[in-house]
Amino acid sequence: MTTLLVIAKEPLPGKVKTRLTPPFTPEDAAGLAEAALADTLRAVAATPAARRVLVLDGEPGPWLPSGFDVVPQCAGGLDERLAAAFAGCAGPALLIGMDTPQVTPELLDVDFAGCDAWFGPALDGGFWALGLAAPAPGLLRGVPMSTPMTGAVLRERLVVAGLRVRDLPALRDVDTADDARAVAALAPDGGFAARLALCAAEARR
Repeated sequence: MTTLLVIAKEPLPGKVKTRLTPPFTPEDAAGLAEAALADTLRAVAATPAARRVLVLDGEPGPWLPSGFDVVPQCAGGLDERLAAAFAGCAGPALLIGMDTPQVTPELLDVDFAGCDAWFGPALDGGFWALGLAAPAPGLLRGVPMSTPMTGAVLRERLVVAGLRVRDLPALRDVDTADDARAVAALAPDGGFAARLALCAAEARR
């Protein structure tokens, strides 16, 4: 079975989702990040897996459900941290971030029969998911992160390496307030949507 990896930051004001400020306060942005992370972890917890791992920058909090191993992120750029996350796996692994609270167990339950990699593009040009049938940290090292070409560069690396790649649906990351509203509309019953509604109501007071 597959190892599911979630790479995340501890949701602290001023440290996460800074592009949501303004219109939200740093405290609201951190609350939204926590809700997004909690929704993501719930989806992962409901997905069949050999192991569930939270690769965390910071300390775990009450938002962490049972059944997860917590490992610290290594030093270095995001490419190095992602590479290290895969290096800690012994077999098939799927890695996602905390920016897509609309993710579902159905999306995460990937099958590597007949393929070597799964790639989930993000609408901003990045990627929300990467699955590898066998650890290959070198595929990630040196990929320029947080650019409109990040996803294209990474997917091309997979193909050039001779991997058989299957694509997951494109999802929208939560980076801006517009993203937050759009993602909440896609998962209106989730904790992220509820937290966004609360923040919006407080802002109108």
